[in-house]
Amino acid sequence: MAMMMGRGRKAPMVGASLKKEDQMKLITRFEAASRSTAELHGLYREAFNAMAAAPLGSLERRNALASLDNIKRELANRTPGL
Repeated sequence: MAMMMGRGRKAPMVGASLKKEDQMKLITRFEAASRSTAELHGLYREAFNAMAAAPLGSLERRNALASLDNIKRELANRTPGL
């Protein structure tokens, strides 16, 4: 999912370099169910930031939005305090 840059094009943000390992991957319902509540809150923050930084209509933005939805659903299914 690395962004390909042609000659003469500028990076999306000044000083930013996108690396494949830095991009947000899709958090599935199965993966969310296997994480602790504290981990889910951290993943939610990361997914939100990735969504905000991604260009409209991009695959990265769609993955971040789907991850947010999956994390939110898993958190809602949990018993408070556990």
